[in-house]
Amino acid sequence: MAYRAAQAGLRVCLLERGKAFPPNSFPRSPDGYRSNLWDPSEGLHGMFNVWDFDKLQAIVSSGLGGGSLIYANVLLRKDPKWFVREGFRGGVYEYWPVTYEDLEPHYEAAEKMLKATPYPFDKPPYDATWKTRAFKNAAERLGQKWLLPNLAVTFGSDPSKPSPGELIQEAKPNYHGSNNRLTCRLCGECDVGCNSGSKNSLDYTYITEAWRLSADIRTRSEVRNLKPRHGGGYEIDYVVHDEKREGLPTDTSRLAVKTLSANQLVLAAGTLGTTYLLLKNAFRFPGISPTLGSRFCGNGDFISFAYRCTENIDGHRVARRLAPDKAPVITSTMRVEDELDGGVGRGFYLQDAGYPEWINWLVETLNAKSQVKHLAQFGLRRVVARITGDPKHDVSAALSSLIGNGGASTGSMPLLGMGRDSPDGRMYLTEDGGGSQLELEWRDALSKDYFNRVRKLSRDVSRAMGGEYIENPLTEHFNQSVTVHPLGGAPMGRNAQEGVVDSRGRVFGWPGLYVADGSVMPGPVGANPSLTIAALAEKFADDLVLTAKSSKSKSSARRETTV
Repeated sequence: MAYRAAQAGLRVCLLERGKAFPPNSFPRSPDGYRSNLWDPSEGLHGMFNVWDFDKLQAIVSSGLGGGSLIYANVLLRKDPKWFVREGFRGGVYEYWPVTYEDLEPHYEAAEKMLKATPYPFDKPPYDATWKTRAFKNAAERLGQKWLLPNLAVTFGSDPSKPSPGELIQEAKPNYHGSNNRLTCRLCGECDVGCNSGSKNSLDYTYITEAWRLSADIRTRSEVRNLKPRHGGGYEIDYVVHDEKREGLPTDTSRLAVKTLSANQLVLAAGTLGTTYLLLKNAFRFPGISPTLGSRFCGNGDFISFAYRCTENIDGHRVARRLAPDKAPVITSTMRVEDELDGGVGRGFYLQDAGYPEWINWLVETLNAKSQVKHLAQFGLRRVVARITGDPKHDVSAALSSLIGNGGASTGSMPLLGMGRDSPDGRMYLTEDGGGSQLELEWRDALSKDYFNRVRKLSRDVSRAMGGEYIENPLTEHFNQSVTVHPLGGAPMGRNAQEGVVDSRGRVFGWPGLYVADGSVMPGPVGANPSLTIAALAEKFADDLVLTAKSSKSKSSARRETTV
């Protein structure tokens, strides 16, 4: 929204609560990870913001680039037949006022900007990605459709000749500087921040383009209040988190409040952030839709693990090499059909997943029983050697056996499911001594059949790869889901009784006020939602620019837009 408005010649200010993360600024040390969370009152100005609700945990991002800093780069379009207009189903209302055809040109625009490209699985050295091959083979064994989705990753300055770790040639400096980005190094660190700058995240794409057009980018600027401005437009109150206070507890309630005004205001603070701001300020916007806070879902997110996968080689059962740390986090996906397009039940995607190399050590230490066994064997061998006077002093092989064969780590990987769960959750505010708190009422009862289908395929894939199926402990033992794709809260609709915004992102009853993020979804996207969010923002921007230009022609004043 910021880029398209700036491109049209509008005066644009973008407020981002978090800080900028240039290449090599994402932490990797234990102390760095500890500090890489978001809670300024505790001195935490980091990237991860974890919300813990009853029955659900949501992980979102804080930083210039938002969720694109921590997502797994997947750019899948919402399936055409999944733009449902089914009304009430199982007691849950879902109606999409836009179609695939409406979004198709905007999908193309977003894909071009984000440099969408599939993983180069057929080109060395990428063809040596073991987890991708194993996942593909499992899909074939199970008769499932397998594909390489588009990713927002640069694999080579020349797309036909991908090469890990080469300098990305850019004609102009990006927001963070110049000559500071490298092509994908296959390190599995996409979800913890790409230090190579290989991800085509929003700070390198849309935000950089807006910045080049003189958009005013303000980081560490957290919006507190919104209100209509007398005579039209809006006022925005925000506070600035001082970089010097990072690491120090701060009474954020006493921070100085700054105010700016705009003729057009775009809320894009994410599903939780936008819904919170609208709920908190709803009294200032009389007549706002009663659906505010409704139609929440987690986009059917479901995580499990294929553990200690093995294969048969020359009659011996050996650890299967998956190496989840030697590729982008997600490289391929299975697509399971929905009843809307010939399947049974609600459709979903299951994707291979990876993680940074240091996670391998955690995986191995979790296998405590095996570690105790190796330690005991090593100790016994050394005792026997001392007693018998064994002259062999080279203990390299013995030390190697102490570490083990690494099968628990190199032969394991996460499996990520997402799809069409039921959007039956509702967000609301409660008050306590610390002010307004966002709450979520969400149950998975209407989505149990869906989750059971994802669970079954995940189990089948684990077994097809010769591994053990392990469910997320939070889900298995505490019946608590985890989502990285929260959606809904300010859903689209045909009128104010159906939704908060219309099919152009405009808040019903409040001209110039837009919402452009995951909160506008009236139901699950099914696929990874980032590309559909981007396409909708492209569509909404068209209307904002057209409206602003129309207003501008009636006034000599330059129109102002705040995102």
